[in-house]
Amino acid sequence: MSVNKLGKFAVVGLSAAWIVGCSTSASDTDTSTSAESEAAAQEEAAAGETDQAFGAGSDSSLTSVIVDEEAAAAAAEAEAKQAAMDLLSSAQTVFYFDFDKSIVRPESREALAIHAQYLVANPSARVVLEGHADERGTREYNMALGERRAKAISRYLTIQGVAASQIETVSFGEEVPVSFGHDSASWQANRRVEIRYEQ
Repeated sequence: MSVNKLGKFAVVGLSAAWIVGCSTSASDTDTSTSAESEAAAQEEAAAGETDQAFGAGSDSSLTSVIVDEEAAAAAAEAEAKQAAMDLLSSAQTVFYFDFDKSIVRPESREALAIHAQYLVANPSARVVLEGHADERGTREYNMALGERRAKAISRYLTIQGVAASQIETVSFGEEVPVSFGHDSASWQANRRVEIRYEQ
């Protein structure tokens, strides 16, 4: 019987050792599995971040889609300024008036709106409005008429939102004609306001 008891103790002891060994192995395995799972989750998160930072191009190559907001804003501003310069370069810079009048003609308003838009977008830009008159009338009257014409353009620009500090007006009266004839076509060419941008 003692051998039988000894056999039972041996079986029970081996079973207990096996259970203890399995539980230790299991906890080690669980810990290592847990650590491996955590590492895998971190890698997936990093891969997810990478997937957000890159996308496949049309030729299956990876292309970056991360955008630097400051660089994007600067690029957009530069693009807007270039578009405004392109538009401004095609805009009319000489505006004509009727005889003895200082009223802005309706056909001039679209071009003046382009100038106003540029000046509002570029507060450091300045313009000089040069008023002119034809040769009819006295020199003093024509100087005053050129001034009224330049002021009319100035008022139109300020109504569009341009700061008054960006605008300077000057009158040349009849002193700087573009046409030297003594007919209605020449006189019409000389009744004008020219916009000149200062650098």
